Amino acid sequence: MKLIKQLIAVATVALATSAIAAPAPANEAPDVLVKRISSEVLETAKADKDIQAGNQKKVMDLVETKILPYVDFQRMTSLAAGRYWREATPEQQKQLAAEFRTLLIFTYSGALSQVKDQTVDFKPMRSSPGDTEVEVRSQVNQQRGEPVQLNYRVAKTDAGWKIYDINVLGAWLVEAYKGTFASEISKGGVDGLIKTLSEKNKKLASKPLKTAGK
Repeated sequence: MKLIKQLIAVATVALATSAIAAPAPANEAPDVLVKRISSEVLETAKADKDIQAGNQKKVMDLVETKILPYVDFQRMTSLAAGRYWREATPEQQKQLAAEFRTLLIFTYSGALSQVKDQTVDFKPMRSSPGDTEVEVRSQVNQQRGEPVQLNYRVAKTDAGWKIYDINVLGAWLVEAYKGTFASEISKGGVDGLIKTLSEKNKKLASKPLKTAGK
């Protein structure tokens, strides 16, 4: 149950799943951006029978085309890899970011088919006008069970605000992956980590979406 809560929360992060969603305005505030995306993903996932049924092609295509504008995968990967990112070659960095991105896309996709009756409440944002990095705090409410704490770290880039980390139930996603990344690198280097992620992605690709995160 905790895993499903986490997957639902992660899915809410950055999937602008409405096919008619307009591009984010250049001056859109970070909390406004996250609120808009969260609203779109929940409403679309609830209304789309194909997503509810776990239609893999539709969900994967949707995630692939709509997630990238809102998440900084490069930064997420570099933070999760820590000092090993700086030691990796440019080609290794490229491969590692691609495999990590694919893993998260499978996670998002599997979570979408689990969305049923959730709503999201946002807390007042604590920031100053000149801040380039902020935290947007929210909670996911369910008819059954306790609310799920869901916070976002968002940074200002040339392309607008980008989400680069997520806190679910008090645990930051990047920090959670750090240990796994370090363990795999200690055993087989950066190439070993890339191979492990690639094998994991191949296994996830063969599973129905409703079990893809398990």
